[in-house]
Amino acid sequence: RVFSKIVLLCLSCISYTAANISLNKSPVLCLGRIVREQCCVSVQEDNMCSAGINMAKIEGACDSLFSSTCDTKTKKMCCNCCLVGKSLQEKGLPCDHKLSVSYQCGLVSRACCVDGAHDNQTDTTRTNECKEEIFYNLQYLCVGNNSCGCFKGYQLKPDGKSCDDINECLLGSSNCRGGERCINTEGSFRCQREVSCGTGYELTDTNDCEDINECEAGIHNCGPEFECQNTQGSFRCLPKVKCAAGFIQDALGNCIDINECVSQSSPCHRGHLCINTVGSYTCQRNSVNCGRGYHLNEEGTRCIDIDECKNPEKVCGGHGCINLVGSYRCECESGYVFNSISRTCEDIDECRHYPGRLCAHKCENTPGSYKCSCTTGFKLAADGRNCDDLNECEANPCSQECANVYGSYQCYCRRGYQLSDIDGMTCEDIDECALPTGGHICSYRCHNTPGSFHCSCPVSGYTLAPNGRSCQDIDECVAGTHTCTVDQSCFNVQGEFRCLSFDCPQNYRKVGETVPRLQRADIIRCIKNCLPNDYSCTLDPVTSISHTSISLATMREFLRPEEIVFLRTSVRPYGTYHLGSFDVKFEILEGNVENAFDIIKRIEHGMYVGVVRQVKPLIGPLSTVLKLLMRNLSSQGESSQNVINVHVFVSEFWF
Repeated sequence: RVFSKIVLLCLSCISYTAANISLNKSPVLCLGRIVREQCCVSVQEDNMCSAGINMAKIEGACDSLFSSTCDTKTKKMCCNCCLVGKSLQEKGLPCDHKLSVSYQCGLVSRACCVDGAHDNQTDTTRTNECKEEIFYNLQYLCVGNNSCGCFKGYQLKPDGKSCDDINECLLGSSNCRGGERCINTEGSFRCQREVSCGTGYELTDTNDCEDINECEAGIHNCGPEFECQNTQGSFRCLPKVKCAAGFIQDALGNCIDINECVSQSSPCHRGHLCINTVGSYTCQRNSVNCGRGYHLNEEGTRCIDIDECKNPEKVCGGHGCINLVGSYRCECESGYVFNSISRTCEDIDECRHYPGRLCAHKCENTPGSYKCSCTTGFKLAADGRNCDDLNECEANPCSQECANVYGSYQCYCRRGYQLSDIDGMTCEDIDECALPTGGHICSYRCHNTPGSFHCSCPVSGYTLAPNGRSCQDIDECVAGTHTCTVDQSCFNVQGEFRCLSFDCPQNYRKVGETVPRLQRADIIRCIKNCLPNDYSCTLDPVTSISHTSISLATMREFLRPEEIVFLRTSVRPYGTYHLGSFDVKFEILEGNVENAFDIIKRIEHGMYVGVVRQVKPLIGPLSTVLKLLMRNLSSQGESSQNVINVHVFVSEFWF
């Protein structure tokens, strides 16, 4: 029923258009103003196109259509397209020839071509079918001359009668925007948004994003002291309490003073200074400031020119000076040029302007001129530009020997000296004591001397050997320079001496007399001497107490154990019971400093021997008493013991 009304509406528009009745004043009652206008426009375009086709068929030309109105353009387009179709028919080309023209022009061209092929014979049946079909299917459109066309969004099938929907999405002829997806519909298409509108927006029925009014919807988070104000995609919370002039509110609603002197551009007039106050500002008049080249007059009311040329500082630096209003200019002398920016006379650098042309070696700029100089090893020639070789040795630049070479010289040194790495001229003494082997040149200390060296020994106890490098111990006991008493024995140690006196303990007596000088191998022995009926003395297993002394040097490099004391016995190894003693054992009871000593037992010349060894280095000066115990074992058990006290003196030095 609706379709029938639309058809009647279009027919009414057709009849009134033919009667030249205005479209806007048509009394026909249509379903809607838009439908009426579209139908009438389409019918009017059809009539204009038919008129253009008839002009092409009758006149064979379209030259009379010169105006540029919309009606004339449609009529001229159809006229020209019809001429194209007639031209195809006259040249024997197929009427459906593929032409690069619009769809409507192609229909008109084909209709005129087919019409000419049938010798202008009309097919009333076809015309009636086309006229009749338009009432029942709005896809069709009669274009005149027994030909059918299709409305926008459709295309004519090969039968020349039916219309197919055009898939605008597939052909890419849609006008969908970025972010929208094209969906084909019957005779048209629609655009659907692919991405959501985002926070603060919602999608409308027209596929557009519309702002959400959070204030009206009540979905804002403004506090009770704020009122909501909607913005595009969001909202604002405005304080209900307004601040007075000169203040601004922060996010919490507090009123903060506005610094008008900073926030505004020049709130005060020229010649005034802006001073901020709470809620406002004040303007204070500035004192008069004159620009460069001017100064205040005596009254302080205006600026007058400064005559810089009368300045005692000599602004032109000795050159001529010309005063100008607010400035000055210098009249520069020869070799200078005036710089208008710095307003000074600047020297002309002749060496830079004429490189390599003024001097043979080096050119040095001077104020207003230049001078030549030579590199090291040369002297300026008489012409003031060239350079001659200089015999530097004549000036005795070297501390010892000198050899002149072209442009330079070479210094040499005598034996015991070396050339300085700093200046290459001074001969420096070679410090033999500081050489990598210097620590082994002298036994004790090395003293460098100019061109040589000499060795020295400790102040006391040593003397320099004939080779001038080694230190020899002075035997004070032999030289008689010791201070031991008559009751003491002098024992020489490395670098010094010791006065030793050994007393035997109770129940022991000394064997022999005290000698004035003890040798390394000398032994002082005390043997047991018990009183009658002194059973405790008799039962004491220690039968003798001996004393011996040894002097050791501080070892610089300790490579292996050093044997220092030998305790010889009369016990044969592997003795039998009936022969008495058959074994002996050795121990260190006391004085083993830092466990630097040990004692081992071995066989020499068929007898047991106890060997005391130094197994670790000791740093002197140091002295200790090694208390050794020698136990004789027999078949009845332990028969006797001997105590040996070894007085060890370690020297401070290694020699």
